[in-house]
Amino acid sequence: MPVTAESVPLPQRPAPSGRTASPAGKAMLKLGLVRDIDLALHLPLRYEDETRITPIARTREGDHVQVEGVVQRAQVELQPRRQLVVRLHDGSGELTLRFIHFYAAQQKILAPGARVRVRGEVRGGFFGREMVHPVFRPVEPGTPLATSLTPVYPASAQLPQAYLRKAVVSALGRAPLNELLPPQVLPASLPTLRQALDFLHHPPPDVSMATLEDHSHPAWQRLKFEELLAQQLSQLQAQRERAKLRAPALPAREGGLRQQLLGQLPFGLTNAQERVVAEIAADLALSQPMHRLLQGDVGSGKTVVAALAAAVAMDAGWQCALMAPTEILAEQHFRKLVQWLEPLGVGIAWLTGSRKGKARQQMVERVASGEAQLIVGTHAVIQQDVHFARLGLAIVDEQHRFGVAQRLELRKKLAHEALEPHLLMMSATPIPRTLAMTYYADLDVSTIDELPPGRSPIVTKVFADGRREEVIARIADEVANGRQAYWVLPLIEESETLDLRNATEAHAELQAALPGVKVGLLHGRMPAAEKAAVMAEFSAGHMGLLVATTVIEVGVDVPNASLMVIEHAERFGLSQLHQLRGRVGRGAVASVCVLLYTGPLSQTGKSRLRAMAETTDGFEIARRDLEIRGPGEFMGARQSGDALLRFADLLQDTALLERARRVAPKLLDSYPEAAQAHVARWLGSKAEFLKA
Repeated sequence: MPVTAESVPLPQRPAPSGRTASPAGKAMLKLGLVRDIDLALHLPLRYEDETRITPIARTREGDHVQVEGVVQRAQVELQPRRQLVVRLHDGSGELTLRFIHFYAAQQKILAPGARVRVRGEVRGGFFGREMVHPVFRPVEPGTPLATSLTPVYPASAQLPQAYLRKAVVSALGRAPLNELLPPQVLPASLPTLRQALDFLHHPPPDVSMATLEDHSHPAWQRLKFEELLAQQLSQLQAQRERAKLRAPALPAREGGLRQQLLGQLPFGLTNAQERVVAEIAADLALSQPMHRLLQGDVGSGKTVVAALAAAVAMDAGWQCALMAPTEILAEQHFRKLVQWLEPLGVGIAWLTGSRKGKARQQMVERVASGEAQLIVGTHAVIQQDVHFARLGLAIVDEQHRFGVAQRLELRKKLAHEALEPHLLMMSATPIPRTLAMTYYADLDVSTIDELPPGRSPIVTKVFADGRREEVIARIADEVANGRQAYWVLPLIEESETLDLRNATEAHAELQAALPGVKVGLLHGRMPAAEKAAVMAEFSAGHMGLLVATTVIEVGVDVPNASLMVIEHAERFGLSQLHQLRGRVGRGAVASVCVLLYTGPLSQTGKSRLRAMAETTDGFEIARRDLEIRGPGEFMGARQSGDALLRFADLLQDTALLERARRVAPKLLDSYPEAAQAHVARWLGSKAEFLKA
């Protein structure tokens, strides 16, 4: 029988270092329930109504109710399997209680003549109404009912609800829930924080359940506003702290390296590229660190903007580091930058995990001596033995795929001079407005909102896997016309849980189906040199079809490729599908992206594929992706592993967000101590993750 709340001792605080915590204590630590305020803010998932008794005769199938009655009969039945079957009467009717798993102690409590209070879902059984494994407890006639709804909390197997309820009640009594915010900051007609939390932990039985479930109740609004305000204050504090730091001033020189690079490029810049180049140059000229995000859709030309920013830094006598998440992407950047900058006398170093031994040591020495002005690579760029002579600008591509610690490490590379490098982050996953207002509020954002001329439109087709042969025939046609194609798969190996064909099998099948076509294979487990050789052959046009996993998601630029087939498209995220689609349509040839799916599709899968078919606009894709996944998953929770907004919903709470944005600067200026206490209450150590 479940332990009743009344019988649970008050929970102990986490054991001091060196002492073993109880299983429940460990479970609370795992859930982050360390401080009293953590427990006070640990809100129920749902509620159970123990404030009323429903006569058995009035219950209906599907109802989740509480009944009270006397056990008339209790026996263990062996057919169709061993189970405890109890008949309960309350004077209005009979209810069967059925237990497949039971203990002797439960049989003792459910003996004939016992009065019990039972809560569960009513089902239609062979012998009338029944409940399977209901919650129950013995009562005396006239035992008082609960006066508020019973909370059901997020918990775990090691943390019983009764224990957690007791812990929350205890913490609510101790937690410092005094009002920190001046009244003029708060939206009108909202309860105090203590009132809001007391209400949400123990709502009265007459409350509108709809307002609790959709979080529109004033108590919920108070919590959401407080959370959004804490987040805005934290970002504003980070921005102001950063403004006090010093960075090398890197003014653009008239007729310098940037002008030379522009003069020898085989194309002109778009108006959008010119605008963001000017925004970045203005930041670099200042002696406070640039903290700018350059966002632009797939193929909008971010690499050349990065090259022009690097040219400004190098022209001023400082080094620039460009870090990308994968070797393939880093190498694509490296090839372009070598092509553009080496003829202008720029020394370029290449650092990745696969470059080892003497070759790596030579590159590290060139970086330390200053001979290499531009350093391109993966996370190998920030390893401990890499010392820069004068790092003035750090560029991080696909920044959302790096962890906070990695970005901070890159910024520390200039600490010996008591300076910070300027930081330019790039992303081909545009940030929806609400995210820009919250998680990226401390960033300056530059947006390339037009594509270079001559890019062909991409038509997206969604096909069931049954049309596979038709798709293969289309590949044959494209290759016969001198063009190339990609075939992308989500996994390298068979998985017990995901019935996906692996890349090797797909490669063999497509080779057999396309005689005379050279079919290449690229996946993450291949040695770096082998990957590079395959990509070089495909880029040179010597290979008609490339079968690959998602290692080609970003950075691959082959203008002659006109067809992208994504197998098991339903397994991919929306932004990933959009990135993959962007590998075609990079030349003047009309291009097609085929999304092959295996049914049945989930609602999320249908939403993703519908969005891909309806738009090629990366900003619209990002907006829909945020709707489908929510901000934590969209951002990788800013790589901290924690959800950064627990209560507020960026899609529904825009008005609260905008108010928090307006009042945060006033609160920080006029009530700095209250602002600091508010951030500490809500974010604790998580505030640091918002600053990277």
